[in-house]
Amino acid sequence: MTILGGRRRGGPTGPADEELPPLVAPSATSGLLEVFRRRYLLRLLVRREISARYQGSFLGLFWSYLQPAFRLAMYYFVIAVVLDRGIENFAIHLFTGLVIVHFFTESFGAGTRSIVRNKALVQKMAVPREMFPVASMLVSAYHVVPGMVLLTGFCLALGWTPDLVGMAAGLLGFALVAVLGTALALLFSAANVFFRDFSNVVQTLTQFSTFSVPMIYPYTLIQERFGDFAQYYLVNPLAEAVLLLQRAFWTGTTDDPAATAAEHMPDNLFQLGFIHLGVALVVLAVGQYVFTRLENKIPERL
Repeated sequence: MTILGGRRRGGPTGPADEELPPLVAPSATSGLLEVFRRRYLLRLLVRREISARYQGSFLGLFWSYLQPAFRLAMYYFVIAVVLDRGIENFAIHLFTGLVIVHFFTESFGAGTRSIVRNKALVQKMAVPREMFPVASMLVSAYHVVPGMVLLTGFCLALGWTPDLVGMAAGLLGFALVAVLGTALALLFSAANVFFRDFSNVVQTLTQFSTFSVPMIYPYTLIQERFGDFAQYYLVNPLAEAVLLLQRAFWTGTTDDPAATAAEHMPDNLFQLGFIHLGVALVVLAVGQYVFTRLENKIPERL
């Protein structure tokens, strides 16, 4: 009996011309859709990343609560107490920015290093290599949860009541950062295989994120200082994401949420958010294309 072209030829013990599945090369198919089709592998990789981060740690996941709390206390003392910005409920204004900026920098930075960091798996396992940047984004989202718990608790203590518009703004902000972080991670993770300098470039870029968003200062300050040019400030998608999350949480804790939103939020907040999300999806498609073109060369360069 022989196999030719996916069809078994007859022999003395079996019928002729019995259909068999087509022959497939023993290599992984690629693409983001294939990543989510193999959700079980993605879950295993995410669990592995989370376990590795807290391996040998006595406090474990509790560090994810302590670290944002310490950052909040430090920024609040320096900026609200020492510099006295005079922003109502400044701690919430600041912490919403910290949460979303941390999500982006973790997704971008860890995603950029993900291929090189997992080179043993990349070389030995037939999995879509896009899985590693995607897993880094999901791990970063997992570590945002403690910050969100703290943020929600602070807001509730100040009398915050969720509203549908605010929740929609928050979801849009997180979707924007998740897509953009994954898109940039795809691009830079492939480039980092060929030139390790890209991980240092990402670290340098993310250092500016704290000061390039309306987190330690209000958006109205940009409007006052730069007038009509303030609109170009919102070309930064991370600044837009911070404003969306502030609309979801911070404005609802102030004495007059409607007046605060009118004063501190741009009129076209949602319009800009959807535009940025559309651009992020285009960047994701470009990142997937570039990653696919470079994918076959990745194992030999590792």
